[in-house]
Amino acid sequence: MSEKDKEQKKAKGGEKGGGGDKRDPAGAEKAAARAEARAKKGGGAGGDKADKGDKGDKAEKPARAARPSGPKVPARVKETYTREIVPRLMKERSYPNVMAVPRLRKIVVNMGVGEATQNIKVLDAAMDELGRITGQRPAMRRSRKSIAAFRLRQGMPIAATVTLRGDRMYEFVDRLFNIALPRVRDFRGVPTGAFDGRGNYTLGLKDQLIFQEIDYAKVDKMRGMNVTFVTSARTDEESRLLLQYLGMPFRQQEGR
Repeated sequence: MSEKDKEQKKAKGGEKGGGGDKRDPAGAEKAAARAEARAKKGGGAGGDKADKGDKGDKAEKPARAARPSGPKVPARVKETYTREIVPRLMKERSYPNVMAVPRLRKIVVNMGVGEATQNIKVLDAAMDELGRITGQRPAMRRSRKSIAAFRLRQGMPIAATVTLRGDRMYEFVDRLFNIALPRVRDFRGVPTGAFDGRGNYTLGLKDQLIFQEIDYAKVDKMRGMNVTFVTSARTDEESRLLLQYLGMPFRQQEGR
């Protein structure tokens, strides 16, 4: 493009601009009308958005469920421990204060599922049953090393475990001692030689049907579990007395 053409183009642009200036009165009125219309639309849209925003805020905060009235009922075994067992142990063992009396720290329930290496659905069923028994969602455990003879690789899920503390622990103790263990066939008490020398006791159960939470019609296979009672006792004798007073049905005479 030559310089003359550029000059002509600039001149035309100036003329158009001048034309626009000539139409300033009419253009100003139209521009003002458009601005008013846009302001009205914008205000309405903004108002709608604000209303929607308010409704959204209200929707994000659901109403809280009504809490049950009345005081919370503590576990029966916990009350027995506080009112009866602690004074009894302090009198028999001559403990200097209440804090020195042995107590339950936690209960660990383990259920091994070796078949999970071939069928993972078996582990899902075991976790569901263990959750029903303990009232707490179990955690999945994986293998720490590979074993070729068992077709086991590191990191494969093979077990489920639950750690109980507080009121839920005492409620499980109550159900286990007073309901589940008496349902064992030919039950004569639990052995007294399952202590580890540090005040902890491990109880082995052969099947899960002794618990009332398990539906017999939905069980596909018997699964055993280990229940470990972790106490603050320093010796096995103190731990045995604690569990005995809590209601653990120890076997009276071994070898019969």
